[in-house]
Amino acid sequence: MKIRRAHRFDVGYHEAVAFQEALRREVVRTGSLKDMRLIAGADVSYAKRAATMYAAVVVLEWPSLNVVEEVTAEQQAAFPYIPGLLSFREMPALLAAFEKLRAKPDVIICDGHGVAHPRGFGIASHLGVLLDVPTIGCAKKRLVGEHAEPSVEKGSRTPLRLDGRTIGTVLRTRSKVRPVFVSVGHRIGLPSAVRVVLEAAVRYRVPEPTRLAHVLSNAARRGDLR
Repeated sequence: MKIRRAHRFDVGYHEAVAFQEALRREVVRTGSLKDMRLIAGADVSYAKRAATMYAAVVVLEWPSLNVVEEVTAEQQAAFPYIPGLLSFREMPALLAAFEKLRAKPDVIICDGHGVAHPRGFGIASHLGVLLDVPTIGCAKKRLVGEHAEPSVEKGSRTPLRLDGRTIGTVLRTRSKVRPVFVSVGHRIGLPSAVRVVLEAAVRYRVPEPTRLAHVLSNAARRGDLR
């Protein structure tokens, strides 16, 4: 899979913020994925205070969710851990993993936020813009915004709002289980993003593509794949 755009990640704090401010203008918040055939999950694992990032991408058929391809990549982080700038730490490993893919997914779910981010440009948006592929942010914790708690039934949802704007959806993917936070990454509308996440969360709180990517990235970090 080709990387459509690239930039340096070994930059300082102010330059990283400037990159986010510039690239967020390129985020497209519309799209419906009418002919989706392949869906991917992406995740990165690393030990606390360690500089080695282990990225994993798992591609699945839609709607069967049968695994088509799995890849991993190991990279040294060029950026420190700073809240709100996580993509600068994890992106080099993610891009290295995506470059190994033979299959091109129609949409990617990231274990992280899209536009539900202090500067409207979380890791899902960053990845989507650099790959020019529809992406969805599906995070387990809120980063910014306010919301009411959705009811306990699967499929219940409430808007995640910031400064009077809706920036995402708080979605209950399983009954009586904590919700996830869904937001647009790139080239997809929020209703479509919510639908994909809900339909992909077949057995667990998180959607199957990111769950499998999480399992694979942890296996790579532990050395189980060698």
